Amino acid sequence: MIALPFLKSAAPPLQGERLYLRPPQLSDYRAWSTLRAQSREFLSPWEPLWAADDLERGAFRHRIRHYDEEAAAGTAHPFFLFRNKDSRLLGGITLGNIRRGVGQNGMIGYWIGEPFAGQGFMHEALGLLIPYAFTKVRLHRLEAACIPSNERSIRLLEKAGFQREGLLRSYLKINGMWQDHLLFSMIEGDVRR
Repeated sequence: MIALPFLKSAAPPLQGERLYLRPPQLSDYRAWSTLRAQSREFLSPWEPLWAADDLERGAFRHRIRHYDEEAAAGTAHPFFLFRNKDSRLLGGITLGNIRRGVGQNGMIGYWIGEPFAGQGFMHEALGLLIPYAFTKVRLHRLEAACIPSNERSIRLLEKAGFQREGLLRSYLKINGMWQDHLLFSMIEGDVRR
């Protein structure tokens, strides 16, 4: 799909107590590349291998174009996390792989910069994204997957109300290796309970 600026359907900002979520913009490049560079060792075990030019401006421009195309197609809603008090970039969270038809589901993926890990920011971000996914995007089911050794991510998902469903064998190529993942889910009705 070709992204046309006048068709862009970016999500509105989502406001929380300590942070806000808004779609990524080209003007975020410097903050994004700085945070990703300083967090590289922290993030590498949980992400696909980074391309040699991953932190360059051209690669970021391509990333933003891809985000815009997915948003316009209705298949993803990407967000960056910013701290309220100083608008500092903290990380990213995406509602992606949105499937319509009989499924009405999507997958949540996220990352946080090392200086901000373990401070509850991603939990707050999930608290903003989950109701958005069910009420505004009108999904029925959310999924998230993480490597079984990623105890922080497991605790985060369980604390947010996701339920563990099972093991996805050799699910994603992370850090250069096909790795098993635990599948977690949340159904629209789970939030009301």
